Amino acid sequence: MKTNLSHLPEGKRHELAYVVELIRASFAEAVADRKAPRFKDGRLLKIILFGSYARGDWVEDPVGRYFSDYDLLVVVDHEDLTDVPEFWLQLEDRLLAELSSGKQLRTPVSIIYHSLDDVNEQLTLGRYFFIDIVTDGIELFAESGHAFARPQQLTPQQALEQTQDYFDEWFGSAENFHHLAVEARAKGMLKESAFLFHQTAERFYHCLFLVRTLYSPKTHNLNRLRTLGEDLEPRLKDIWPTETKFQKRCYELIRAAYVKARYSRHYRITREELAWLEERVQHLRDLIREVSLNRIEELQRAA
Repeated sequence: MKTNLSHLPEGKRHELAYVVELIRASFAEAVADRKAPRFKDGRLLKIILFGSYARGDWVEDPVGRYFSDYDLLVVVDHEDLTDVPEFWLQLEDRLLAELSSGKQLRTPVSIIYHSLDDVNEQLTLGRYFFIDIVTDGIELFAESGHAFARPQQLTPQQALEQTQDYFDEWFGSAENFHHLAVEARAKGMLKESAFLFHQTAERFYHCLFLVRTLYSPKTHNLNRLRTLGEDLEPRLKDIWPTETKFQKRCYELIRAAYVKARYSRHYRITREELAWLEERVQHLRDLIREVSLNRIEELQRAA
C-alpha cells in the first residue's frame, strides 16, 4: 500500500501528522479504563487516507466556501470498537474544536471506522469502495502483521444484480420518505416534515453510495454523507447552494433535523424554508436517479 505524501503541500502533511496523533491518543484514552478484554486490549491497526487528498484532486474554494475533507479510514481489531458514541465522539468533537480554532488544523476531517475483519470481508466480496481504498489510499499509520485480504473482483452479472437490488430498495425507500415529508408539510406538521426531508436526503445519498460502490457509511450525519457524496459525484456540489444567509440557514435546519426536529422544543422551521428544502431534495433525487440509472446501464452492457 502507498505511504508517500509528497504530492501534498508541506502544510497538509503537517496537518495529517497532527490528525494521526490525535486519533491515536484519543483511542488510547478511550480504551484505557475499560474492563472487558475486547475493549481493554483493543488495538488501533491502521489509519488510511483516501479520497481527493489521496488522489491529488482536492478542492479549496474560499469564494464558493467549498473545501475538500481529509477522508480517513480507521481500522481496529474488534467490531465493537467502531461504535462512534462509545469510542470516537470525543475525538470528533476535538477535531471540530481544532478546526474552529484554526491553529493546527484548517482542513475538515471525515472519518469512517471499521474492523479489520469487516474490511477484509468487504474486499473478498468485491466491494468497490474498499478495493479503491487499498488500491489508491495512502497508509498514514499501521501496525505490522495485519495485512488486508486480497481483493476479489465481482463478475459483471454479480455487480449488476447487487447494484439493481440496492437501487430498488434505497431509491424506493427515499421516494416513500419524500412523499411523507411533502404530505406532512401540507398538513402543517413542520418539524415532522423537516425530519422526513432529512431522512429522504440521507436515503438518496445511501442509494448513490450503494449503487456506485456497493458500500454505504454507517452514519446519519448529513455533512459526512454530503462530503462523501460530492467526492464521488462532483455535480452534487450544486445541490446545496450557500450564496445567501437563507440558503445557509435552510441547510443547517435539515442537517440538524435528525435530532432537533424530533427532540428539541426550540427547533423552528417555516413553510418557506421547507419549500426551499423540498426543491433542493427534488434536485438531489433527480441527480441520484440519473447517476444510478447510468451506472446500471453500464453494468447491463458489461454483463
